[in-house]
Amino acid sequence: MKIFDAHCDVLMKMFIDPTISFLDSEKLHITYQSLSETGGKVQCFAIYVPEAIHPDMRFIAALSMVDIFYEKVLTMPNMKLVTSKEDIDSLTDDQIGAVLTLEGCDCIGDDLVKLNTLVRLGVSSVGLTWNFANMVADGALEKRGGGLTGFGESVVKTLNRHAIWCDVSHLSERAFWDVIEIADHPIASHSNVFRICPHPRNLKDNQIIALLKKNGVIGVTFVPEFLTEKPLAHIADVLKQIDYIASLGGGRQIGVGSDFDGIDQTVHNLSSYRDYQNLINEMHKHYPADFIKGILFDNFAARFPD
Repeated sequence: MKIFDAHCDVLMKMFIDPTISFLDSEKLHITYQSLSETGGKVQCFAIYVPEAIHPDMRFIAALSMVDIFYEKVLTMPNMKLVTSKEDIDSLTDDQIGAVLTLEGCDCIGDDLVKLNTLVRLGVSSVGLTWNFANMVADGALEKRGGGLTGFGESVVKTLNRHAIWCDVSHLSERAFWDVIEIADHPIASHSNVFRICPHPRNLKDNQIIALLKKNGVIGVTFVPEFLTEKPLAHIADVLKQIDYIASLGGGRQIGVGSDFDGIDQTVHNLSSYRDYQNLINEMHKHYPADFIKGILFDNFAARFPD
C-alpha cells in the first residue's frame, strides 16, 4: 500500500553527520532503499535546526539542509519534488514524492524575507515552533504558554497567501487556538491524543475536534512517549490513537507522521521505515482496506494545498 509520511528528520541527521548516505545508511530510519521497497509514495522531509546552533547561524543551517534535500535526496532515481496536490496526482508508479517542510520558525527570526525565501526554495508545510518559544509563538514545553505574536500572525497570513500547510504540532495550547482562528490550511503532522497519553505535545479532544472542523489531518506519530506512559510502546498503541481520533469523527482525517530519525527510542516492531509493513499487517486485522488506504496515504494527499 502507498504511504504518505508527514514527518521525518533525515535532513537533520545528514546535516549533523555529512558522511551519512540517504541511499542505504544503517544510521537512518528512512533511506531511499527502504522507501522504494516498502511502498513509500510521499515523504515529508523536515528542516529542523537543533537548538545548539547559534541563533545567528540558524538560517544558514536551514539553507544547508535545503541543499542536502536537493543534492542528496532529490538526486536519487525517481525522486520528485512535490509542492502541490497536482504534483502528487501526477506521480507515476515508480516515482516517490518528496516534500520539503520546516519544523520551527527559529531560523527565520523575525524576518518574513527569510520565510518567503524558504517557500520559494520549495517549503510546502511550516511548523511554527519546536518545543520552546521563538519570535512566532510559544511551543508546547514553554512554561509561559503564550500564543501567537504579532509577527506570528504575519507568518500565518503569509502561509495562507502561499496556500501552504500550517503545522500545529509542537505549539502551545494557546498558540494552537490562535492558529486555528486564522489559518486556512492547518494540519498536525506528528501529534497524538492527550486523553490517551497526557504529554504536553499531544492534542486535547477539543483541539482535535477543532482541527477536524477546519478540514485538517492529524498525523499519528510513532514517538513512544507520545503513545503511552508505559516503558515500551507497541503497534497496538498506535491503533489506539487511530481508534480514538476516529471516535471523535476523524476517520477520514487521520494520517501518519512517523518522526523517524527524530527519535532515539522506537515502537516495538516499528523501528524503521521497513517496519511499516508490520503496522499495515496489524491494521488489516482491525480495519477495512479503504480506511487503511486513507490513513496511510489518501487523507493527507487529498488535502495537500493546490
